[in-house]
Amino acid sequence: MKNRNTFKRLMAAAAAFIMICGILPWFGFSTMAAYENVLDGRLYSNDFLVIKKDPSGKVGKVMSIPVTIKAPFDMEDVWIGLSRDVDAFYVMPEDGGDSAGLQNNFPFEISENTFEPRKVGNLKEGSSKTVTLSARVRRDMKEGYYCIPIAIYQGGKDGSEETDFMNVWISTSSSTVDSETSDDTTEEIAFALGEGQTTPYGTYPEVMNFSINLRNKSRMPAYDVTVSMVLNKNSDEFPFMILDGNYDRYFDEIESGQTVELAYSMAIREESYTGFYPIKFKITYRESLDGDKKIAEGPGAFQNPSTGETISSNTSVQSKDYEFYVHITSKEKEDSLGEFNENDRTKARIIVESFRTEPEKIMAGEEFEMILVMKNASTQVAASNILFTLEPEKVENASVFSTESGSSSIVVNSLGAGASTEVRMKFLSKAGIDQRSYTITIKEKYDSPEFKNAEESVTVDIPIYQQSRFSTSTFEIMPDSIEVGGETNIMFGINNTGRIQLYNVNVRFEADSIRTNEAYVGNIKPGETGNVDVMITGEAPTEDDGKIKVIISYEDENGEVTETEKELSLFVSEPMIEDEWMMEGMEGMENMEGMEAGASSGLASWLADPVKKKIVIAGAAALAVALLIGIRMFIKYKKQKRKQKEEEEGIEDEIS
Repeated sequence: MKNRNTFKRLMAAAAAFIMICGILPWFGFSTMAAYENVLDGRLYSNDFLVIKKDPSGKVGKVMSIPVTIKAPFDMEDVWIGLSRDVDAFYVMPEDGGDSAGLQNNFPFEISENTFEPRKVGNLKEGSSKTVTLSARVRRDMKEGYYCIPIAIYQGGKDGSEETDFMNVWISTSSSTVDSETSDDTTEEIAFALGEGQTTPYGTYPEVMNFSINLRNKSRMPAYDVTVSMVLNKNSDEFPFMILDGNYDRYFDEIESGQTVELAYSMAIREESYTGFYPIKFKITYRESLDGDKKIAEGPGAFQNPSTGETISSNTSVQSKDYEFYVHITSKEKEDSLGEFNENDRTKARIIVESFRTEPEKIMAGEEFEMILVMKNASTQVAASNILFTLEPEKVENASVFSTESGSSSIVVNSLGAGASTEVRMKFLSKAGIDQRSYTITIKEKYDSPEFKNAEESVTVDIPIYQQSRFSTSTFEIMPDSIEVGGETNIMFGINNTGRIQLYNVNVRFEADSIRTNEAYVGNIKPGETGNVDVMITGEAPTEDDGKIKVIISYEDENGEVTETEKELSLFVSEPMIEDEWMMEGMEGMENMEGMEAGASSGLASWLADPVKKKIVIAGAAALAVALLIGIRMFIKYKKQKRKQKEEEEGIEDEIS
């Protein structure tokens, strides 16, 4: 919105704005007529907003304001909120007066959250999106239509701002409203629990994992929503073990019509009985970000225990609790009354007593054998014609395990009451699956004396591990040979080519000729590279083939350390030493310079003869070769003597 430089310009614009939006309805025109005049484009053009229906609210109530924005061009990081520039709503009273008598016609109470914008995101040209704003209507407002400014921010909520306008209808609690604008958006918020779901089933002693759908079925968003499971120590009413301090689920906001999931993982009580249990919930919320906490009235939708059909809320029966039914399969009540199924009492119950795999640790892409110990947990009822069908979990519509024979079913002729049998089946795990546990469902179909074709299912989890893999880039050694006490820089990369992360990667350099050094690389994710950059110091002359050990170690997710050894070449030599005989030879050569100066004239005349000159050149070359050989032999002799002396001193130290 453009800045107003002077108070006079502000007053003129504000007066014109309010006269059209708020004053015309009070000069004999019908309310709807005044509203239609606003829509003719003279006050605002609706370049961004799509006005489908005017929001309505009541004095003193929180009002929900759906705002639909249609992008006239590509827009990035869009936010929408009530405009902060409410100065335009200050108008001169109808009876005149000075500036001190200005009246504020902004219809909403102002708090720290009133002008907080809502994120829309990116919009392509021609696309639209709706967000819902909320604000509490001022208690001193008169009934009628009010224009409100909507701020559209691009490039973040602190980015560039455009302003558009929309009308809202404010009514008093005692007024009647035209049918088109009579929607009461200040109704109490209500929720629906478990819509479109069948009853979750759980079997003792397995852990029961289930989710419950929670939908905001009101026309207003709910803020700071807390869903609390009502716990009960009585196992006849609450079938789960109470292991946590609370089982609350929190949501910052649930939009009108939005459905969220309440996920739970509950251990079933040993003392529970087979049957349906109503799990109760209390739901609290706020109508606005800074509003008071309220309790949502129940009950919500629940499941018919006999058919599994979802039943809608009975609004004539009000309760503070919402209910959702679950079914638990556990021990039977010997004296159970009411609805009683004779077959449920007389069929066998087959469970997984234990299981193991060979090998115990299964690597992806390897074959393994699963050994199940199946037990008839019934103490009186036998089972016969038992068909076990093993169904592995699917990832992207493909089973993670395949069977060796192609068949995944096993038949057991009979299993007496309390008896156990061992079932074996070989599987081949897929090579490209992630490292985690995968489920195998064991479907059971069997006969009991009084119950034919009973069907049950149990599950087991099989952990699969991935082999860690890595490669190293070319070793860069600068320089590739050093003297004792000198340093060289070694650099290379470690590429994680596997599907699991390498933890605490460390590189150690070891050899007799260098000072041991380490470089910590850290964690390397799959597909990423960790870089090594370290300085190595020469410790002793190289006496072997110059190989340096590069030991790379890392940990897996369980803290187990793996080491891999590689090699690089680096030669360490002794520093150049000028022996005393060489220094003496240099001094002798300096003394000969004077003698050569006196004899140079006679030597020049003697060398004038070509034959003599050739003899001198040949002799000088032979002398140079002999001198070079002598120097090398002398250096080798000195090294041998020094080494022999060090060995003798070492023997003497050991004797002493």
